[in-house]
Amino acid sequence: MKRIRRAAERRAARLLVPAIACALLLPGTAGCAGDAGNEGPGVREPAVAGSFYPEDPDRLRLAVRAFLNEAPVKEKGTALAILAPHAGYIYSGQIAADAWRQAAELPIETVVILGTNHTTAPFRGASVWGSGAYGTPLGDAPVDAEFAARLREEDDRFVFRADTHRKEHSVEVQVPFAQILFPEARIVPMVIGDKDAEMCRALGRAIGRIASPGRTLIVASTDLSHYPAYDDAVRSDHAVLRAVASLDPSEVKRTIAREMDRGAADLSTCACGEGPILVAMHAALEMGADHATVVSYANSGMAAIGNPDRVVGYGAVAFSSGGGGTDLAALESPAPAREVDGPLTGEQRAWLIDLARRSVEQYMLTGTAPLARPDDPALLARRGAFVTLKKRGELRGCIGHMKEDLPLARTVGAMALQAAFNDRRFQPVQWEEWRDITVEISVLTPFREIDGPEKIVIGRDGVLLKKDGRSAVYLPQVAPEQGWDREETLDHLCAKAGLPGGCWKRGAALYTFQAEVFAEEGDAEASR
Repeated sequence: MKRIRRAAERRAARLLVPAIACALLLPGTAGCAGDAGNEGPGVREPAVAGSFYPEDPDRLRLAVRAFLNEAPVKEKGTALAILAPHAGYIYSGQIAADAWRQAAELPIETVVILGTNHTTAPFRGASVWGSGAYGTPLGDAPVDAEFAARLREEDDRFVFRADTHRKEHSVEVQVPFAQILFPEARIVPMVIGDKDAEMCRALGRAIGRIASPGRTLIVASTDLSHYPAYDDAVRSDHAVLRAVASLDPSEVKRTIAREMDRGAADLSTCACGEGPILVAMHAALEMGADHATVVSYANSGMAAIGNPDRVVGYGAVAFSSGGGGTDLAALESPAPAREVDGPLTGEQRAWLIDLARRSVEQYMLTGTAPLARPDDPALLARRGAFVTLKKRGELRGCIGHMKEDLPLARTVGAMALQAAFNDRRFQPVQWEEWRDITVEISVLTPFREIDGPEKIVIGRDGVLLKKDGRSAVYLPQVAPEQGWDREETLDHLCAKAGLPGGCWKRGAALYTFQAEVFAEEGDAEASR
């Protein structure tokens, strides 16, 4: 575990920025929503900096690089077009980076960004910001005016309407990736007016005729399902991504219609950027695309602050020429372990400790968080867990999730953030003290109701008390650390729940559980 801590300290030193006062906020940007903004002559000013992505340029640069560092390289051919999500970075930034990473080694000169029309009524064609620049906190990204002018010559449905760009986030959130990966490139920002099949075919082919394979990158900005429950989102999103990977635009239309007809509860759309998807597919085909790679998939319920009951889906896809056939492996992620057989291995523990540290560290530095996506089925098993932070041996924060309804890795990442920033007993963790804080993780066994306090074994059992609509819990290690016996432990639980001492003697429900406890310094007793 010391190796993990030293690696985290080296990583933090490389990313060091001025001290940041942190509070974990839950931005409402998991899907499609626009914030107010403005645009001036020639330069479209940022509209969603500070809500969808960091407003500070240093934090934004670190966020994009952190996501790109974790992005896999799956495309072996020449990426001609990509599909990338456009939600808030804390939800979808990693999947967006996965898509952009597939073209990172190419000498890209022009990036055509196909945005989704969220803010105005459907209109004919595509609204192109044809000159000047698109502003982000990283500076102004210059527009490829020559490329834009050639589009207008190809088809008069390429128009300019300032109102479609003014508040539209789907183009803006893609621009920082272009600025980081291709600093010398110019962009062609456009908002697709609607999802009419004939219009999308014509626009895509026009873009493809002008584009130079290997030097022009087409970006379709889209999220997938909106607002169903987790499992419904996965089914719908996987179906749509398979259709996208078929390179058949008509199959995409059919699949989206079929999924909508299924009538999944609260599903409002299968792809808010259906128009950009279709345009990008036609453009890629015109440029010679012969296969697609589904690079990765996630939904907002997988994010550290996401709600699995109401999610938005995100997919990363590359349309390419050469280098291999269609790849759908990302849709076949490892199944979670159904039963836990023995304690976690040292490697599994180290992975979880590192995730907890990275989660807190990345949030402090960038306002974003890593996406927990292990390959190990044991780390995907649905288990409860607590994350405890200690500063020089003293408690600095501890919060857990007891229900067995989320993957263990996701629970650990989320609870690390909550322990650092949302434990009401403490002020949020500050950057200056981070190096003095150690991480301890308690992975829980299922809760079992007991018929009397005499069944509690101090040092082995954690205890959950419920009475009169209130509850409180202590991990197995708390009572020994405090020197409490059984009665003292139960009295303290009553106080923690806001109930009078001795409340456990009558009418209280008691539950016990055990925990596998491990810490960075390797001195925590496991499987207590």
